[in-house]
Amino acid sequence: MSASGAAPTTRTSARQLVDFLGLNRSIIGMLSMVVLVGLGEKMAERFLPIYLMALGAGAVWIGVLNGLDNLLSALYSFPGGYLADRLGTKRALLVFNLVAMAGFVVVIAIPSWIAVLAGAVFFLSWTAISLPATMSLVAKVLPRNKRTMGVSVHSLVRRIPMALGPVIGGVLIHYWGEVLGVRMAFVVALLLAGTAAIAQQALIEDDAASPAAASPAAAGGSGGDGAEKNPIVLFREMSPQLRNLLVGDILIRFCEQIPYAFVVVWCMKAIAAPVGAVQFGALTAIEMATAVLIYIPVAYLADRGAKKPFVLMTFVFFTIFPLVLYFSRSFWPLAGAFVLRGLKEFGEPTRKALIMDLAPENRKAAMFGLYYLLRDIVVSLAAFSSGVLWMISPAANFFTAFACGLAGTIWFAAFGDDLASDNKAGGMSRRPAARSCGGAGAPTSALKP
Repeated sequence: MSASGAAPTTRTSARQLVDFLGLNRSIIGMLSMVVLVGLGEKMAERFLPIYLMALGAGAVWIGVLNGLDNLLSALYSFPGGYLADRLGTKRALLVFNLVAMAGFVVVIAIPSWIAVLAGAVFFLSWTAISLPATMSLVAKVLPRNKRTMGVSVHSLVRRIPMALGPVIGGVLIHYWGEVLGVRMAFVVALLLAGTAAIAQQALIEDDAASPAAASPAAAGGSGGDGAEKNPIVLFREMSPQLRNLLVGDILIRFCEQIPYAFVVVWCMKAIAAPVGAVQFGALTAIEMATAVLIYIPVAYLADRGAKKPFVLMTFVFFTIFPLVLYFSRSFWPLAGAFVLRGLKEFGEPTRKALIMDLAPENRKAAMFGLYYLLRDIVVSLAAFSSGVLWMISPAANFFTAFACGLAGTIWFAAFGDDLASDNKAGGMSRRPAARSCGGAGAPTSALKP
């Protein structure tokens, strides 16, 4: 084949890959933001329990930080969704970036564990408050049969900074110590967040709020098709299927969050052969690499079949991680445990994509935010208790988490529903139902994350 013939073939293959992954200008702008802000955030955030200990805080305050993370995730999710519907995704994301940057400045300026808790009110908000907006952007710019893939690509790219950030943060701590190293990581995070704000404003297409969202009726929370700020109104639109998943998801997040803040403490301080900061960064990279490898294949399959098995497998991996972690006392057993931790992302993009597909048009971000508001308010209670359980013993912490995960898995296996089976009962074949995922015109009784 001639060189001139090869070039069109290469361009065609590249175009097919771009179409397969659901990439466009706005999605690329959003992914750039995810990488830049996420890299800065994870360089420092993953080592915050060690930083708090170095500044004199005890286990209870580490648990408070973990609980604060969950509580803020809950409280910020719904306002984040409302603002995204109200202001448009592009403007809302700029506001959210500036809020996170304010938190970074507080931690950089004041080397105190109290300042960490104060700054966390701002920088811990970024992921929670921006997630409804990013999911809404995916729903706006991609067709229904590409939304699972779009959410999966977002999740995959989000794991890149989650993998690299702790490695870089571990190197900074290795050379500058646990206090100065973490503060240096926050300086880099501030610079990356500023760069991300510029990139997202340049690349993401302007999407001003819809006329319905800007109407006085919508602004007053009286319903309609626009931005809805009354969570009670939105809750009435949540189907029994979605509520059943929510119960299972809450129990699974108990399993995740009870040991979450103490994973790094277990690995670096508690076990017989503790690992160093660089090794812990490598463990996190192993976790994220595992997640990255499964996202695209699972998204491809989830768009073509039943959704429930993928979510159920996710719940299983969540459940067994704390049990395996407890019996991992050196680097290589820990590496196996972190592979398992990466597999917990198996069905997460599928769950998120279904929430967005089945939320009312012009309210997708708000419905997504409501789900996380309800879930994370309850889960924050477990997170706040994590420090008390750890003070009893690591075994009490890890085995309580396992029991919660087991209960959540059993609940979802028994009561969880699948969108494909709902649509099949309504006269649609199983395969097309999974591809369409409901969307406009789907009955609210089909709602399911």
